[in-house]
Amino acid sequence: MNIEVHGEGAGKIVEVVDEVRLINNAEEGLQILVDLYYQDFDKVILHEHHFTPDFFNLKTGLAGEILQKYSNFKVQLCIVGDFSKYDAPSIKSFIYESNNGTRVNFLPTLVAAIEKLK
Repeated sequence: MNIEVHGEGAGKIVEVVDEVRLINNAEEGLQILVDLYYQDFDKVILHEHHFTPDFFNLKTGLAGEILQKYSNFKVQLCIVGDFSKYDAPSIKSFIYESNNGTRVNFLPTLVAAIEKLK
């Protein structure tokens, strides 16, 4: 897993910069979380392409399972991507509700994600 660190000290944010899908199931999502958490990162940026498309189909339960783990560890997560292509009302509502909170956000740009996590 390749990472880039933004900021310093307590305000440091980690971005996973791999160009390939990394999360195909809940175990892989947890492994990334644990790897970063034990490197003292609690502000994480992942990109939409890191996730299997099943993540964005809420009927699979994968998003809830993975995001609950991030919440349990008190890790702030921003997922960067173009989410306009997901037209199911359930995922649109899920993204909207997530973006009204502070733990998990779905944002269109890296700049927006870094600002959110500062």
